[in-house]
Amino acid sequence: MEKSILITGGARSGKSGLAERYALAPTGKAIYIATAEVRDSEMAERIAAHKARRGPEWTDIHCPFDIADALHKTDGGDPRLVDCLTLWLTNHMLADNDWRTEADRLVTALQTQTTPVIFVTNEVGAGIVPENKLARDFRDAAGWLNQTIAQACDTVVFCVAGYPVKVKPNEHPYQPDLA
Repeated sequence: MEKSILITGGARSGKSGLAERYALAPTGKAIYIATAEVRDSEMAERIAAHKARRGPEWTDIHCPFDIADALHKTDGGDPRLVDCLTLWLTNHMLADNDWRTEADRLVTALQTQTTPVIFVTNEVGAGIVPENKLARDFRDAAGWLNQTIAQACDTVVFCVAGYPVKVKPNEHPYQPDLA
């Protein structure tokens, strides 16, 4: 298994299920680093449904802010699944934290990991331009974050309608050197 994988896609594209299968493949056990915060009853229901879908082979860690620390603390054990980066970004933006610094810390932490890490994120910039500044700022931040983590990961997969499409590594002969 690759050391680091970023799985992106739209809402309900199948990315979380795919990420769970990747995470469990090596050992049959994995660590779920959950970034979601319960902000209303609907989100509480979503979180409960996610937990119910997973079985006893998962160890859950609630981590709405410091993913870098969670990765350091869990390295050397079972593969880790971070679900999801866009909720993590939301948490930082709503708390008025310096999310860019936290993203840089995450990339630095990722470079030292010995156990596989799978990240799930949403591809939010493929639709219309949002009507308000906060939504546009979020869309732009998510795009920047996804590019940053994708560059740091060994593999990037785009999930669409339940089907994974490998994006990185890309063997296209005209791919520019983005480094």
